[in-house]
Amino acid sequence: MLYKEFQDIKLSNLGLGTMRLPNKGVNGDTPIDEEETAKMVEYAINKGINYFDTAWGYHNGESELVMGKVLKKYPRESFYLATKFPGYDLSNMDKVEKIFEKQLEKCQVDYFDFYLFHNVYEINVEPYLDKKYGILEYLLKQKENGRIKHLGFSVHGSLEVMKKFLDAYGQYMEFAQIQLNYLDYEFQDAKAKVELLNQLSIPIWVMEPLRGGKLAKLSEQNENKLNVLRPDETIPSWAFRFLQSISGVTMVLSGMSTMEQLEQNIKTFEEDKPLSKQEMDVLLQIARQMVQGNTLPCTSCRYCTAHCPKGIDIPKILALYNEHIFTGGGFIAPMAISALPDDKKPSACIGCKSCEAVCPQQLKIAEAMSNFVDLLK
Repeated sequence: MLYKEFQDIKLSNLGLGTMRLPNKGVNGDTPIDEEETAKMVEYAINKGINYFDTAWGYHNGESELVMGKVLKKYPRESFYLATKFPGYDLSNMDKVEKIFEKQLEKCQVDYFDFYLFHNVYEINVEPYLDKKYGILEYLLKQKENGRIKHLGFSVHGSLEVMKKFLDAYGQYMEFAQIQLNYLDYEFQDAKAKVELLNQLSIPIWVMEPLRGGKLAKLSEQNENKLNVLRPDETIPSWAFRFLQSISGVTMVLSGMSTMEQLEQNIKTFEEDKPLSKQEMDVLLQIARQMVQGNTLPCTSCRYCTAHCPKGIDIPKILALYNEHIFTGGGFIAPMAISALPDDKKPSACIGCKSCEAVCPQQLKIAEAMSNFVDLLK
């Protein structure tokens, strides 16, 4: 197992994420299969994984409970446990103490090694920063009392949202968890987030390294391109080799659901094999091809915005539209759209097509806006 230095400790480069634990549910993700989870955790620990990531909302609240039971058999100092304050739900903002105490109880521990502001995004960034809730103050107090060892945050919001959060709380953040993979490096501009965090010397924690499984298997044509370069590399391992090539990456979290996935990923993390420039170029070109299907090739030239009578930030809306189309739904686009004023949402488009008249790409913007409204219903 590869390890990374973080302050005065050694962290396994691969961490076990517990958002997708094996479960017995016919529909949904509960109940968790505790027996199989215990086997996976035992195997992970025996192979050198020492970081386990859970959260209040994972598996409808069961993840923290199950991980507390499973990890109880191991010496507390033998693993690092991370969980998060669920500020993605605004109704939780005034409950930080109640939730934190409950999380300690659920996980059956006296302290958390790592604790995060969960999912900083467009709607909750201001409440997170609002001193009337006292969230930062409370968490810093727990850190002072030794009940939190390291404080950080995860972010699904835009680069601008991340900057706003860091401008206010950056001096207290010891690590940042972002969605990073070779698809989103350009598609969601994860590259800019990486560059910002590196500038601030904030270690990077990675979530969604396989993009929810989309990068575990590629088209036959694209797999052949990669096999020519590295015949012995599996397709999922390319996503991890990409991350081994990115400066600042300390922790890679993978939500593994089966023993097979766990075994394969652990084998990958026995070696550090970053990509060459040629390999990186090929991989990023594959990523670009993957998003070209139903997405719109907006270049953000912004000619359109100067001609929109409603003042809609069209490039921003189209970027979210592309994310929603490619992902086949998901929460990122609806989350960001809901944070916009009503007169700046896709539904505010009047279909005048003034934007299309000046679009160098000749994009059917009005049609996309209408389609987006239907998709978000």
